[in-house]
Amino acid sequence: MPVVYSAQRGAADAVLRAEGLVFSYKPREGELPPRVLDGVDLSVWRGQLVAVLGHNGSGKSTLARHFNALLAPVCGRVLVDGMDTSDEKLTLDIRRHVGMVFQNPDNQIVASVVEEDVAFAPENLGYPSDEIRARVDGALRTVGMYEYAKHAPHLLSGGQKQRVAIAGVLAMEPKCVVFDEPTAMLDPRGRESVVNIIRSLCDDLGVTVVLITHHMEEAILADRIVVMSEGRVVMDGRPREIFTQPDALQGYGLGVPETVSLLRGLREDGFDVPLGALTADECADAIMTAVGGAVLSGCENGDVAD
Repeated sequence: MPVVYSAQRGAADAVLRAEGLVFSYKPREGELPPRVLDGVDLSVWRGQLVAVLGHNGSGKSTLARHFNALLAPVCGRVLVDGMDTSDEKLTLDIRRHVGMVFQNPDNQIVASVVEEDVAFAPENLGYPSDEIRARVDGALRTVGMYEYAKHAPHLLSGGQKQRVAIAGVLAMEPKCVVFDEPTAMLDPRGRESVVNIIRSLCDDLGVTVVLITHHMEEAILADRIVVMSEGRVVMDGRPREIFTQPDALQGYGLGVPETVSLLRGLREDGFDVPLGALTADECADAIMTAVGGAVLSGCENGDVAD
């Protein structure tokens, strides 16, 4: 089984922590409430990029909403830097710590000018005007949208809108950002730009990131992958540990990156290739090594003609 990260580090290092988390949505009359989250224990450490995978209905988006105090546990608890999300007096502080970016940027953009939209949250938090200006400029530069500060959001592409939505969250200077399938509505180019920003938040700014996604290629870039099924955490480990178990993932209704699928097919054809070559470059190197070895072996056995 993969390494279970929650057993490796102290609670003091966890930005987000779920302990025995149980949640059910209000059922229809006469029905028992199904458990959408069923005893989730999970810690997310400072500066990590954690990708959360799961089939539709696995509970991953419901879990994401608990980290921002949009939902409260039925049983158990969720802690954000030690603050209990069930305590309504702490909700504002929790949302300052944990920003959230959703699937559709149009649902988060509220102003008719880009810089005004990014300034919306800091203004509502009561920061002085000079600090708001600095936060807006810094956030727009981080997401590569500074030159569009005076533009109307409705004239932007989907990827640009999502970057504006991310800037609006970054202007609050959160310690953690939760992304709930932020690239689901984007084309490949827009998806790439958003994913690069997400990775840079960890690498360059030290922001902790939780990325809910169904794109396996995005999960490759994470430090850690958590797999959910039926409201529970069923796998937890590094990408190479998770994706070298394609049969287990298939059992949970998930696929694997295209590189792993290709290498798996080659293994079935008798080539000695590692499933852990996740990136395109690693995959190409693995195939070249395997093909070269097969050719040399064939020559030694007299199977390859001059």
